[in-house]
Amino acid sequence: MARRTPRPPVGSPFHLLVLLCSFALCAYAGVRLLDGDRLMITVWFVGAALIHDLVLLPLYAAADRALITVTAGRTAWVNHVRVPAALSGLLLLVWFPLISGRVSERYQAVTGLSADGFAARWLLITAALFGGSAVLFAMRTGRRRPAPEE
Repeated sequence: MARRTPRPPVGSPFHLLVLLCSFALCAYAGVRLLDGDRLMITVWFVGAALIHDLVLLPLYAAADRALITVTAGRTAWVNHVRVPAALSGLLLLVWFPLISGRVSERYQAVTGLSADGFAARWLLITAALFGGSAVLFAMRTGRRRPAPEE
């Protein structure tokens, strides 16, 4: 029996073109990004990767494992907690300096906007995400229940 070597999944020519364009865009962004203070940008990038891999990943993996342990058999609503928590955490991670109020006067000078109110808006978005997820969960479980017999 002849042994076949696995082929990489290339897909259609359009898929390959989009993939090459995305690599070109990433290369352009990297060149533009490193145009400034290369050492500090590299330190920040490596530090962010290390903090994610060594601190954040174990934290949210443990939180997810605890959520699964607590639900013990009632896992229908786990994803209705995971998704809004992940989105809220992502928003917190991206906008942390503005949410925490740790921005310099340079932010207001550059944008002309105040950094006030970001924490309240993040909390409102988080409440809306969890509320929308709860409504969706209620609609899905309400549809599954059989109608009471008369």
